[in-house]
Amino acid sequence: MHGKKKKKSWKDMTPGQRVGVLVVGAGQMALLIAAQRSISKTPAAQIRGNKAVWRAASFINFFGPLSYFLFGRRRGTA
Repeated sequence: MHGKKKKKSWKDMTPGQRVGVLVVGAGQMALLIAAQRSISKTPAAQIRGNKAVWRAASFINFFGPLSYFLFGRRRGTA
């Protein structure tokens, strides 16, 4: 069974890898919190689709919050 790789545990990671995991995790949490706050504060008329659907989608790592910010909000007419 040479094809299977064992997942690295926290103690098997180098200090640089640990920092990388923490930075990526913090970035994901920041995006999630920003999307959730935006969904809460933005009127439903300015959001494409259902707020509850966007709220649930924002929990999908990186993809959900970024999709909301790129496609979920209506642009103002200037």
